[in-house]
Amino acid sequence: MTNIFIDHIFAATLFKSVINIALLILCLYPIVGSFFWFAGALSYRFIKTNKRDDDWQYIPAEQQPMITIMIPAHNEEVMIEETITYLFTQLNYTNYEVLVMNDGSTDKTATIIQRLQSVYPRLRTVEIEKNKGKAHAFNIGMYFAQGEYILSNDADTIPEKDALMKYMNFFIHDRDMNTSAVTANMDVQNRTSLLGKSQTVEFSSIVGVIKRSQTSINDSMYAYSGANTLYRKQFLIDVGGFRQNRATEDISIAWDHQMVGAVPRFAPNIVFHMNVPTTIRDLYHQRKRWAQGGTEVWLTNIKKFIFHPIVHRYQLSMFVDSTLSIIWSFFFVITSLMFLILMGYFLITGNFERVYHGLMLSFVFVSFELLAGFMQLLAALLLDHHGAKLKYWFFAPLYMLFYWMINPITVVATFIPALKTILGFGSGTWVSPKRQSLQGKK
Repeated sequence: MTNIFIDHIFAATLFKSVINIALLILCLYPIVGSFFWFAGALSYRFIKTNKRDDDWQYIPAEQQPMITIMIPAHNEEVMIEETITYLFTQLNYTNYEVLVMNDGSTDKTATIIQRLQSVYPRLRTVEIEKNKGKAHAFNIGMYFAQGEYILSNDADTIPEKDALMKYMNFFIHDRDMNTSAVTANMDVQNRTSLLGKSQTVEFSSIVGVIKRSQTSINDSMYAYSGANTLYRKQFLIDVGGFRQNRATEDISIAWDHQMVGAVPRFAPNIVFHMNVPTTIRDLYHQRKRWAQGGTEVWLTNIKKFIFHPIVHRYQLSMFVDSTLSIIWSFFFVITSLMFLILMGYFLITGNFERVYHGLMLSFVFVSFELLAGFMQLLAALLLDHHGAKLKYWFFAPLYMLFYWMINPITVVATFIPALKTILGFGSGTWVSPKRQSLQGKK
């Protein structure tokens, strides 16, 4: 009996220790994560030797591989003409075409494209009668594309003038045979508002730090940018194209490529300019879509990692990070609600000392989060565009408060829709956001 009693005590102690360690990991996850990305970015800058940030060469016109610039468009009458005109008049590349996938537009998009076709002979279009989403349009366009490389280019996105030349430098060498796609460095174009300036900081943090860290550690990354990524068409065909019922086709295809052993790459030296949401409502809807897409790819691949961890050992780090992120999101939402309920109860019962202690502990924890976030953002702004965006560091607190609060909320809010998608009830149909003209927004 004594031995059984001791075993029970040991088991209870062990269980309690495991729970405490798990809670500690969840509490420290955002802080440790920020320092991890910070260290990874520095590693990319000072240790990684095979990066090609400024190492690119001019390719003569007769040697340039054919590129199809594909623009999936749904009700893009505000943006489409400016974007197409820029692509045909400003790019320093010769061997390319522009293919617009008009996905069930009900505005003047088709009329504008038809008029521009008389001006630009290399402009082609495919009319899709019913809107079924960006991934569906891209999959159809993939078989109409004449190029062996396809640049996904949103209707509100313009790449830098040397973008195609720089992109192709990631594919033309023998060492690049397994490169499935290359995604460029996002830059916010409509940064005149407070929300736009804050997202400038955010994109620098995501692109400038996290993707550099992923590249430094895995020589790969977790997600492409759907707004501007150059794909090798054969690798799109190899994985069956984009998953048409996913909320984010760019995240999904990046995981699909990695699961077959292909290599997604990040090119911080290639810059493209894009419009970002200008209202809290539009921004929240965008983040919900991103969160749902991230959860969908995690749910899609969870069995592969659990049952075949050795086979997918090179992608294990991204699976662990995604798992911790999703679990932490639920932990954050649940504990935040519990904290608010307890603080309300203590206020009602007059236990102001407990309220004071709770607020002080929260202040200490948030201070550490802010410190870690400031270091991550400082590294991002210094590395990204050679410090040109450092002036936006002033908006870092707004970014951190919004991102660390809204991100877990959107993950929790979209978990059930993501689960429904995996069970076969998802839809990739899109609604084009409200656009603003590119002119005067730089």
